[in-house]
Amino acid sequence: MSTPDVLAPATLGPVRLRNRTVKAATFEGRTPHGQVTQELIDYHLAVAEGGIGLTTVAYLAVAPEGRTHAEQVVVGPDTEAGLARMTEAVHATGARIAGQVGHAGPVANGRSNGVHAIAASRMPSPLSMQMVRAATEADLTRVTGAYVAAARTLVRAGFDVLELHMAHNYLISSFLAPALNRRRDRWGGPLDNRARLARQVARAVREEVGDAVAVTAKVSLSDGYRGGVTLEESIGLLGMLEQDGTLDAVQLSGGSSLMNPMYLFRGDVPASEFAASMPAPVRWGMKTPVGRSFLKSYPFEEAYFRDKALAVRAATSIPLMLLGGINRLDTMQQAMADGFEYVAMGRAVLREPDLVNRLAAGQATKGVCIHCNRCMPTIYDGTRCPIREPQPLHLAKR
Repeated sequence: MSTPDVLAPATLGPVRLRNRTVKAATFEGRTPHGQVTQELIDYHLAVAEGGIGLTTVAYLAVAPEGRTHAEQVVVGPDTEAGLARMTEAVHATGARIAGQVGHAGPVANGRSNGVHAIAASRMPSPLSMQMVRAATEADLTRVTGAYVAAARTLVRAGFDVLELHMAHNYLISSFLAPALNRRRDRWGGPLDNRARLARQVARAVREEVGDAVAVTAKVSLSDGYRGGVTLEESIGLLGMLEQDGTLDAVQLSGGSSLMNPMYLFRGDVPASEFAASMPAPVRWGMKTPVGRSFLKSYPFEEAYFRDKALAVRAATSIPLMLLGGINRLDTMQQAMADGFEYVAMGRAVLREPDLVNRLAAGQATKGVCIHCNRCMPTIYDGTRCPIREPQPLHLAKR
């Protein structure tokens, strides 16, 4: 078989894409009242007009306690109209749009949300300084139903793809990680039990939407800390999901929002800027020895998840999206040669929303992102590249 052209049209399940590039989900910080705003629409229009095949909206919570903080969108009747406005705007550019559907679990700030967070097992929350309670059977039945209801709403709102968040120690991922899942019931112990919630949610969503949209998942290759999900366990999980036949593709990520976020990002560590963006108790905590070790340092290298992702590629036939430091056209082409079906980018298109168009036109062979990660602390007040050149006037005043 010939190597596909990353910039040529492709399919993702039942969805036709104009190319194989994906804007990965990154917090936008543009929903101050939990509603879609014109600023959020413009954020996705920038990369859609810039040539991306699929842009991903993050983070769409399935329940109030599933938000990371109170300003995020909860999918439901009150937010459906705004979500539909966004999909219509993106579709007009020729791009397709995905919604990252999830429950933050222990990554939720219960104090901000006004309701205690839930996780696989009881644990302290460094975000709210509260205890996160262990999810009950009733909680898991309710949350699974909430995923189904959210999927139904997003299909009505015109989304093309639903991305189920199974990574970064959010709720589903907290069940997968042995360090966070100390249960002795049918949800804990061996991987078959810890993967039960992931499989249950994926099956329920697929049964609800059928082939009306594509269903994908974001899965961690590894969490990057002792007791987190390992590569071998991720491969085991994907084997189960492949057997179930519920997914059209998987985006391969890594790291833990709770335990080791820099494992995902790599590059410079903006510790002081990150601390300044946090609530006062968290800022204080980050000055302690434990807090200082939270943002570990990993040198940046192009396509830093490639080796682990290749092990997954060899073990599954599910279409895969390669993520992690993809900035160059030759990296994208190598991903196609390696057998990956799509490439996902975050910081590269945050810095240059029109990067895909420029690559396609031969005006560039790589992006200009320097991986300073100073975009990370901006996620609560409007995710942006702090060193990016000003937008052209017609874009800034849309």
